[in-house]
Amino acid sequence: MAKQKKYYFEIEIDKLTNSIVNTISHDSFSTDVHPVTRADLKNVTKEKGWLFNWASECKLSDRQVFKLAIRNNPEIIQGLLSISNYSDHY
Repeated sequence: MAKQKKYYFEIEIDKLTNSIVNTISHDSFSTDVHPVTRADLKNVTKEKGWLFNWASECKLSDRQVFKLAIRNNPEIIQGLLSISNYSDHY
């Protein structure tokens, strides 16, 4: 089995919320979580401003990738997350 890369990010999480929040207007939007599809990956490229290679992440067998979207608007991706189940923790 190929050795997996470890990724480290220097980001600051300013707060945790239960929904998507517009940082300018502070409006809060109901949020849905959906599995990422192959079609979604066409819109999450470096050329479109995404700094992480989500297509590679989706190919890893121990990962599940999901998109965050505003309710009733699943075509516009607001964020992505990847999780792994290691039986004693995610």
